[in-house]
Amino acid sequence: MGQIVEFASNGGTCEGYLAVPEGAEPDTAPGVVVIQEWWGMVPHIRHMADRFAAEGFVALVPDFYRGVRTTEPDEAAKLMMGLDVGKAALDIAGAAEYLHALPLTTSGHVGAVGFCMGGGLALLAPTVSDRITATSGFYPATPWPDYRPEWSRYRGRSAQIHCSEDDGTSAAEGIQHMVDAIATAGGQVETFDYPGTHHAFANDDRPEVYNAAHADAALARTWEFLRRSLA
Repeated sequence: MGQIVEFASNGGTCEGYLAVPEGAEPDTAPGVVVIQEWWGMVPHIRHMADRFAAEGFVALVPDFYRGVRTTEPDEAAKLMMGLDVGKAALDIAGAAEYLHALPLTTSGHVGAVGFCMGGGLALLAPTVSDRITATSGFYPATPWPDYRPEWSRYRGRSAQIHCSEDDGTSAAEGIQHMVDAIATAGGQVETFDYPGTHHAFANDDRPEVYNAAHADAALARTWEFLRRSLA
């Protein structure tokens, strides 16, 4: 369904996977930046972009790792910890600008959604792009203690956070920090807990953690939220 495209970022270009709704007319589909887990731009995240396209969104996955991908947790952890968050932020902003300029996308704002590492980056997305006004983070991880987001840019913007039980639910300290920062900045934020779930419960390539019922519920909430917020 999708294709590899290039967009301007970091003074050069970044590749990404672009999925568009079948038969979409110009100026009808909201744009959404879909942000990878720590594995890279693997088939699962491309399939997730396809699912967003099937729901009427123009979805773009930026390739932060520039072609590197893995199925090994140790290697994925090294890639995540070595990620330059400032450069990733510019990739997110560049992806949002690319989506905004496409004829298919609505003339309004752009959304974001991410999973695990990408969930954390998705929640940072409104702080790095004026285009991104609504975002949804699934079981977010933010293992970059030296990065200082400009939370004040959340004023008038909105976020959802989908929390697994294994990660401590929405009561976890990291989640509460983000909730407080967004609310203090004047943004809107809502959290959802999914009882009995493991981290990565929406990843259907990982049967040991995947929970179809909760994944479907979280995605349905995200699609409804983004349609409403980006109309």
